[in-house]
Amino acid sequence: MIEPRLSAEIMVQSLIRRINQEGGFGTVIHRGDRISGSILILCLENGQNLKVLERMPSLEGPSDWQQIWPQDTDNKDKIEDYLARRRQFDPDIWLIELDIPDAERLIAEITSGT
Repeated sequence: MIEPRLSAEIMVQSLIRRINQEGGFGTVIHRGDRISGSILILCLENGQNLKVLERMPSLEGPSDWQQIWPQDTDNKDKIEDYLARRRQFDPDIWLIELDIPDAERLIAEITSGT
């Protein structure tokens, strides 16, 4: 049976609203499909230490957020090329940027159960 879930647009809006309420900054870089677009989250802390997260299916239960850009992120051109390729491959993808300490914890907290 398929479990109900929030649309991509509602999830993105919820993430950005909560991050802003916590004193951080959140913005949409690229809008994807309103209902079922994948979401890539660029997590920063004071504009540094970029991590890219994506929700991945799990064999043990609900999907969870995993870091998909573990490489050294000093080279912004490589990251921008990667994101451009992802958008070209999947035009329905959402790209959002969140700048707040401990973004991964907040993302998990906000999206748990969805």
